[in-house]
Amino acid sequence: MSVQKYDLVVIGSGPSGQRAAMAATKRRKKVAIVESRSVVGGVCINTGTIPSKTMREGVLHLSGYNYRAIYGSNYHVKEKITMADLAYRVQHVIKTEVDLTEAQLSRNGIEVIRGTASFEDPTRVRVDGPTTSTVLEAERILIAVGTKPACTDKVPINGRTIINSDQILTLPELPRSLIVVGGGVIGAEYTCMFAVLGVRVTLIEKRPRLLEFADQEIVETLSYHLRDNRVTMRLSEEVESVESLADGTVVANLESKKRVSGDALLYAVGRSGNIDELNLAAAGIVPDARGRIPVNGDFQTVVPHIYASGDVVGFPSLASVSMEQGRIAAARAFGDTMLESNPSLYPYGIYTIPEISFIGKNEQQLTDEGVPYEVGLAYYREIARGQIRGDMNGRLKLLFHRDTKLLLGVHIIGEGASELVHIGQAVMSLGATIEYFVDTVFNYPTFAECYKVAAFNGLSRAARYQ
Repeated sequence: MSVQKYDLVVIGSGPSGQRAAMAATKRRKKVAIVESRSVVGGVCINTGTIPSKTMREGVLHLSGYNYRAIYGSNYHVKEKITMADLAYRVQHVIKTEVDLTEAQLSRNGIEVIRGTASFEDPTRVRVDGPTTSTVLEAERILIAVGTKPACTDKVPINGRTIINSDQILTLPELPRSLIVVGGGVIGAEYTCMFAVLGVRVTLIEKRPRLLEFADQEIVETLSYHLRDNRVTMRLSEEVESVESLADGTVVANLESKKRVSGDALLYAVGRSGNIDELNLAAAGIVPDARGRIPVNGDFQTVVPHIYASGDVVGFPSLASVSMEQGRIAAARAFGDTMLESNPSLYPYGIYTIPEISFIGKNEQQLTDEGVPYEVGLAYYREIARGQIRGDMNGRLKLLFHRDTKLLLGVHIIGEGASELVHIGQAVMSLGATIEYFVDTVFNYPTFAECYKVAAFNGLSRAARYQ
């Protein structure tokens, strides 16, 4: 069997693998990416981020949800929305993204090798392709295989009525009722989408609230919207077993002895590292119980020349962060210690309906740390753009140091939150105070004006203590 030599072999062509490969080739290194799928892009493009966000856009457009505050609750673009309607748009975007990614890799001279990767030893990776096998030898190897939906014997996934998040678009039709198990990011996002489509959703989460890492006030606002869309939330509840009945429905039996019935069930309780076929033992790497690979601050594993980045290393499992991790890992692998990145300034985007985005500390964290902070709030309904857009429920919240006025956190729920947060990100990166917003002119009418209103609101509160 032939052996091909490279400076860097990247296992996985998702966001982290792509960026790592690009960073290495810019340093004039010979790079190969191993991809087990027939197309590049990993989970992000093919079953995860891109499909779910595209589906969300289709849901919002076809349902007319964003305009109901203006044109009435019965307003819609299409009378009967089908899974085929949503899948059509999703497949179009996936194909375009795959084509763009393949073109970019080719343009930069990065070789893509199709097949399943497994370690033969710490420096050699065997690739079993559709027609042949080959061995790749590299001075440095990066594992960027991403994750797969977690599974449990309690929930027998059948791909029809009991599904995981990678199988959403395989549903033959919209269910009239849906059980969602898991109130994390994936579960919350799909709960919102199906609720907007008129599906009766029951959301089961073992924790006392959704999205525990997000600001409590923002999550409470989301919870209000979910209930307003007829979502039943079973918090502090855990599934004991799931069964398919003869009539085609699904029943979730809870540990509290409650029974929840629906036409379908989505199991969205976390994801685990996609490492089953890697033969990590041959490389000397031991993953944790969830299939995640331990790394240091430079994304280096216990084997010095093997790196790992992206979702397979764990939290926060965001595509944007995975890209940055891949870039940093490649830089460190080839001796670049000058490249810096600050994880405390990474923004989070959660594409619920309404969407949530934040950066920096939340109120609970600041309270726990004993930081004297103050809050500035702006409500979309009080902003001209909010009235024009018809978003009466969004809000922007600034957290700042009571004495120094230094901006400590930005938390947003509402239309355009994931775009709007980047203004706060820039100000925090520069170490500026919220007085920046007071002295800055924003286009009018825009949602960006919320920053100015929230800053005035916060400074007025702080002035009471002077």
